[in-house]
Amino acid sequence: MKISEAQKKYQQQRQALINQRKQLVKKRDELQKKVPVSEEEKAYFSETAATLELSIKEVNQKFDENQTVLDQLAEQHAAVWNKEVSRQQKDAVQEAAMELGKVMAVFRRISSGAIVPGKDEQKLMEYNMEMYKAAKNLATMRIMEEKRKKYDSLWKDENETGEEYDPQGKADNAEAAVDLPEIEMPDIEYEF
Repeated sequence: MKISEAQKKYQQQRQALINQRKQLVKKRDELQKKVPVSEEEKAYFSETAATLELSIKEVNQKFDENQTVLDQLAEQHAAVWNKEVSRQQKDAVQEAAMELGKVMAVFRRISSGAIVPGKDEQKLMEYNMEMYKAAKNLATMRIMEEKRKKYDSLWKDENETGEEYDPQGKADNAEAAVDLPEIEMPDIEYEF
């Protein structure tokens, strides 16, 4: 029998015992209000009062037994209830941990510059907008680092050779672009 069915059955029994006790107490009280006139009535009232008292005690005993069963059923019900609530809480905690793991994975993926589905980005935004912004900022920095091509300076040759500007030297060392005739020296003798 299920706990709920047993509880229902014993609660109905409890109510029946309460009703029966009320009736017995009412009869006893009515009997005590009557004043016996003869000895025969006194004996009848005494006998009936004793029977009613015994009946009331019996109903009270059954009521206590019934209440004990109801208490045990309530404890069992609470134990099962608490076990189920604990299981649900455990499941909720596990679910939350898994959700956090997924959020952290999306954060890591976005911050590394990877392309993730819009749904994943939305989940990260819903979880924590500051984390989302931080991931996007990191992604921007990483993307810039990866796509940036490194160039050498345009002035590198001049600075590294250490040559100074020397117009005279340059002019002196430049190749002539003119046809130069051969130079002949005349043979002249001088007297002194």
